[in-house]
Amino acid sequence: MSLTTIGIIGIIALVVLLYSKMPVGFAMGFVGLIGFSYVVNFNAGLSLLARDVWDVFSSYNLTVIPLFVFMGQIAFYAGISRRLYDSAYVLLGHRRGGLAMTTVGACAGFSAICGSTNATAATMATVALPEMKRHGYDMGLATGTVAAAGSLGILIPPSVIFIVYGILTEQSIGKLFAAGILPGILLCFLFLITIHLRVRKNPSLAPPGPKTSFSEKFRSFAGVLETLMLFGLVMGGIFWGFFTPTEAAATGAFFTLLIALFRGQLSFRGFSEAVADTTKISCMIMVIVTGAVIFGHFMAITRIPFELAEYVGSLPLPRHAIMGMIILVYLVGGCFMDALAMIMLTIPIFFPVVQTLGFDPIWFGVVIVLITEMGVITPPVGINVYVVYGVAKNVPLEKIFKGVFPMLLALLICNLILILFPQIALFL
Repeated sequence: MSLTTIGIIGIIALVVLLYSKMPVGFAMGFVGLIGFSYVVNFNAGLSLLARDVWDVFSSYNLTVIPLFVFMGQIAFYAGISRRLYDSAYVLLGHRRGGLAMTTVGACAGFSAICGSTNATAATMATVALPEMKRHGYDMGLATGTVAAAGSLGILIPPSVIFIVYGILTEQSIGKLFAAGILPGILLCFLFLITIHLRVRKNPSLAPPGPKTSFSEKFRSFAGVLETLMLFGLVMGGIFWGFFTPTEAAATGAFFTLLIALFRGQLSFRGFSEAVADTTKISCMIMVIVTGAVIFGHFMAITRIPFELAEYVGSLPLPRHAIMGMIILVYLVGGCFMDALAMIMLTIPIFFPVVQTLGFDPIWFGVVIVLITEMGVITPPVGINVYVVYGVAKNVPLEKIFKGVFPMLLALLICNLILILFPQIALFL
């Protein structure tokens, strides 16, 4: 049996295990171990397993993940996210659809101190949905906005997906963070336009809130200062070379905790829950990373990634057409897999193709993150939709997916703009 055939069988086995609802990290690790052992020998497979588990869980670079997750959890339990939302409401709440626009702004702000799409969606669903329900908003619009805007957590830096992509492809995490800023702002703007058009067409979806004075708007900026300070500290430190990404994450987590203690709004129970949630989320990510590394070594020994790169690179098609095919794979795959798992599984296969075609790896990272953002709100997986559904249990799941659909169009437009004008991502 040829190595290519063994690799294809391994991929099919992985898909079967994923459909059987085996956790993604364990599925990739199991197939990688069995496949590598079959090609080489069982002792080599066990040695690979031990080495990869040790390398991932002892990696200094990967400590950035739990630190950024902890930063976001402390911000939530200390009420920083609620103050951010209140400030955004004072600024935009008087407009028709203003609360939904406020939610987009708050999600963008929280994404700047969180880095996780699931955490952003869960946090903003807890804060925003009761307010929109109280003000008579259509819950399809409300839940769809939270689910879609929560996806900003993996685009606006610091982003866990950018960190993992940077480690896998040996690209600068600082450059990836900088590349995500302008596309993140563009996507926020497109979300706001989408909400405006929806409520203009159907005003009953979102009644306007009370108007606020200029002085009230000015005072509301106090609730944004903490987030701006933390974002400036983390991103400024990375951008100007004062910190490595790991040092920036540690500094951001420390100052977030300091702000929480200074305000006296972080209880011992809240701190304990933040630590527990951080541990759960971080362990999930690390297990997925470990499984993907093991599976990646199996793929490498079958030479499928390299042969695919050579084949695709030799196709008599324009390179942008080939890139379109790759994006289509991510778009379809994102409907069935978690964003992080999708990145971990496919980057070893497609990154050599991208290099062969001569595309900028930083730009490709931003495009892939945008595509996987679409995956977190599309059926049947749509993890953000299920997160919001878990908070708004009285809203039917199909209503949330229906509310998300216009936001998908905004994401698609953002992707097209970024493909046509790659300098948007590369400018900073």
